[in-house]
Amino acid sequence: MRLTVNGQTQDAPFRPGQCLRTLLRDLGWFGVKKGCDAGDCGACTVHLDGEPIHSCLLPAHRADGRSVTTIEGLAGPCAPGAPPPETLHPMQAAFVAAQGFQCGFCTPGMVMTAAALDQGQRQDLATALKGNLCRCTGYRAIRDAVAGIGHVETQGDARGEGMGPVGCSLPAPASLGVVSGRAAYTLDLALAGLLHLKVLRSPHAHAEILSIDRAAALAVPGVVAVFTHEDAPKTRFSTGRHEDPRDDAADTRVLDSVIRFVGQRVAAVVAESEAAAQAGVRALVVEYRPRPAVFDPEEALRPGAPLVHDPADHGPPSPGADAPPLRAHPNLVAEAHGEVGDVEAGFAAADHVYEADYVSQRVQHAHLETHGALGWRDEAGRLVIRASTQVPFLTRDALCALFALPQDRVRVVCGRVGGGFGGKQEMLVEDLVALAVLKTGRPVKYETTRSENFSAATTRHPMRVRVKVGARADGRLTAMSLKVLSNTGAYGNHAGGVLHHGCNESIAAYACPNKRVEGYAAYTHTLPAGAFRGYGLSQTIFAVESAVDELARALRIDPFAMRRINAVRPGDPMVSTSLEPHDVHYGSYGLDQCLDRAQDALAADPGAPPPGPDWRVGEGMAMAMIDTIPPRGHFADARIRLEPDGHYALAVGTAEFGNGTSTVHGQIAAQALATTPDRIRLIQADTDAVPHDTGAYGSTGIVVAGQANLFASTALADKLREAAAAKVGADPAACRLTRDGVETPAGRVPLAALAEGGPIEAEGRADGTPRSVAFNVQAFRVAVHPRTGEVRILKSVQAADAGAVMNPVQCRGQVEGGVAQALGAALYEDLRLDDGGGVLTGTFRTYHIPACADVPATQVIFADTHDAVGPLGAKSMSESPYNPVAAALGNAIRDATGARLTATPFAPDRIFRAVMAAGAGAGD
Repeated sequence: MRLTVNGQTQDAPFRPGQCLRTLLRDLGWFGVKKGCDAGDCGACTVHLDGEPIHSCLLPAHRADGRSVTTIEGLAGPCAPGAPPPETLHPMQAAFVAAQGFQCGFCTPGMVMTAAALDQGQRQDLATALKGNLCRCTGYRAIRDAVAGIGHVETQGDARGEGMGPVGCSLPAPASLGVVSGRAAYTLDLALAGLLHLKVLRSPHAHAEILSIDRAAALAVPGVVAVFTHEDAPKTRFSTGRHEDPRDDAADTRVLDSVIRFVGQRVAAVVAESEAAAQAGVRALVVEYRPRPAVFDPEEALRPGAPLVHDPADHGPPSPGADAPPLRAHPNLVAEAHGEVGDVEAGFAAADHVYEADYVSQRVQHAHLETHGALGWRDEAGRLVIRASTQVPFLTRDALCALFALPQDRVRVVCGRVGGGFGGKQEMLVEDLVALAVLKTGRPVKYETTRSENFSAATTRHPMRVRVKVGARADGRLTAMSLKVLSNTGAYGNHAGGVLHHGCNESIAAYACPNKRVEGYAAYTHTLPAGAFRGYGLSQTIFAVESAVDELARALRIDPFAMRRINAVRPGDPMVSTSLEPHDVHYGSYGLDQCLDRAQDALAADPGAPPPGPDWRVGEGMAMAMIDTIPPRGHFADARIRLEPDGHYALAVGTAEFGNGTSTVHGQIAAQALATTPDRIRLIQADTDAVPHDTGAYGSTGIVVAGQANLFASTALADKLREAAAAKVGADPAACRLTRDGVETPAGRVPLAALAEGGPIEAEGRADGTPRSVAFNVQAFRVAVHPRTGEVRILKSVQAADAGAVMNPVQCRGQVEGGVAQALGAALYEDLRLDDGGGVLTGTFRTYHIPACADVPATQVIFADTHDAVGPLGAKSMSESPYNPVAAALGNAIRDATGARLTATPFAPDRIFRAVMAAGAGAGD
């Protein structure tokens, strides 16, 4: 067939059944993304004869003789691999000006859809953008882009000349690449001789594999190899990645002879094409011996329950060192216990006590770029893995341990990563790709499908939290108690860490003298849970903040005042389960400002009016505290050098996946070197670039890696002043760095002249201690229809204590995105399982993530603080905006209807039943 793509006429041999999306990528148009393969997400949107379509739904042969425009050619004709255009299409330019993206994986499709809208459609973006999903932004920046509202500043516009770039809303350095489709994500790389890997997954929740017959699969034309548990290392590890691998239970094998959840890997087929690999998977014949299974964590901990990890199979798994199990039950993977004060005496002294059970459901990260990796051998024979990961260095270390390879024989590198939210703090595909490369000697690609992402990747930990709180009549808390049961699924990745974290800051935020925690994480025969935005706090804060709200109501105290009475303040110990010393300090404190500003904003503007007289209006709020860095070790190295042309090359280990670290790294280095960010060339997320980086998780991309960058850049600035001073015979203290030179008493020395004398470079290292705390306060005004259970958000406000805000437009976007994602979990997201443990919600049509129509605008207000711990006064602000949202929304619904919802999501039927049970129904 022949078609015209971006003005280029191309002969395009297509495969039977091939869709236009895969054909375009085969032709080198990598701006066309895969997010679902079902027409649900819009990431693959192109123009066919001028009309936007989802290219994953169009058979390739139907484009024969027609004209296709992809994001690369929106601004004008171009060839595959051409650099970005000198002049952007107006819609591309608008997305840059509004910073209408974060990870940017959805952006090519979003821009293509938006560029085709007429003026009428732009007035109803909820409808016009219903076919395009974004998991990162919360859609406000996208709506602004379509409306032509810009937010980016120049350094001079923002703060005046000489003030430096930190604090400016500068655009992301990848902006041009993202909006033009040139930003290279994980799989946007053409490799000669590439093999494709597909996985056979288990239909059973618990079974022993008796045999795998691969003969028919190997007979499929194009199949190169089949791998089973007989071919894989026997070493057990954890897919969860931490600085100390012993933090997580070592209970996983690359391929196992025992199946523990529906969707677990059984075998891998490697072939010349995806179709051949999939045909090979279908041809495999497996004989299973099913075993009894247990799906509920409470049942799993009863005597006689089926064992998820039977010691008779491979011996008992090695427990994780973070919150290890204290009892002998084989299905108990982690525990957390502690008590301070006398809890029972505290409850006895209370004038009012509230106790209830709260349930948080299983939710999925739903990053638009699914898990995937490419692997090959480089010219030196080293194993190279290009992965969609938040933790390239920890992944390298895990691969070295699994395959008995020295560190200098393995390189892990990231392209731009299409979202993470904690889901890519796991090693879910890289081990299989490494196995296939090592066995075949050829390049290998493995990209999970959207269905696999739902059924076989990790989720948020479902939790049941029994909370009990007591207070005196004046509102002062006398005792707090949590009993937490977490369902970690079939494997214990992050089980202990999530349990411990969830039981920590949720109650450490309150200055209560008597506290008790009992926490348990149980194995079940369900898909594994793992790291997820908030890392356990969203579940426990939902319970704690709902309970504190009930106390305030019973005592007739304003909910904001209730927090002011009880919240920790500088000088108060931050205590959850122990009085032991720790390294968390009040580097700054903005909770008081957050409470005041959220309350004032809610009072100042009522927001949208209720839809009608039958709707009931209410307000609710919740607060959250988070440690700015995870405990137990987080390290980062940075290197920076002066280049021959007078620019700087900055190497950091952190990956960019919409967290904004790339932008801020440039701002930090430029601030220290008295230059502008455009003179900083960033090298990142490559294990060859710096000695080590624990990874971009726990909101550490700025507060740890940024600190290392600041140390390195400051050291380089000193060296440059010394070099310039030596060149002219001056005192270094009398020399001053400028954008492209050094001003000395003898005149200006260009940076390029300094570089002529040889490399000038510096290194920095941060160790993640001490740590500070950040705060968030979320407030809502809602309308609820008592007879339908429908909720409308009339006003949403979040006040955030982020320390010195390095890039306001990006930090605002992090907050908005966190609120939007949390609203999805609070209102409708629910990864549901059938009676046999299989996932029922395996597509975006059955698992509802927020679309443009679903997300209200959130007013974001920053506290005015400057942190003594973080780099240049900054604190973390990626995870924490998520944490108070469900509780604040539940409290607002309670205020409107009188009904207390104790389980998420707040689906209309649950709201209706709760309202009826509370006797708050109106009319009939």
